[in-house]
Amino acid sequence: MDLSKYLTSDEAAERLGISRQVLYNLAYRDPDFPAPTKVGRTSLWDPEDLDAWRQRHPARKKKGRA
Repeated sequence: MDLSKYLTSDEAAERLGISRQVLYNLAYRDPDFPAPTKVGRTSLWDPEDLDAWRQRHPARKKKGRA
């Protein structure tokens, strides 16, 4: 199995524009969120799966302050 294309948790969170903790929360609580590949205790994420999930769940717009 070639793991070179996989992202670390920090890289996956950055790709999605979320924190690492939110990434872990989504993986644990959202059945639609892509599961990581585990190598020992390390979670690795397939960028194609993350991109497909982001397409189905667009990022929320932040409300501006007036």
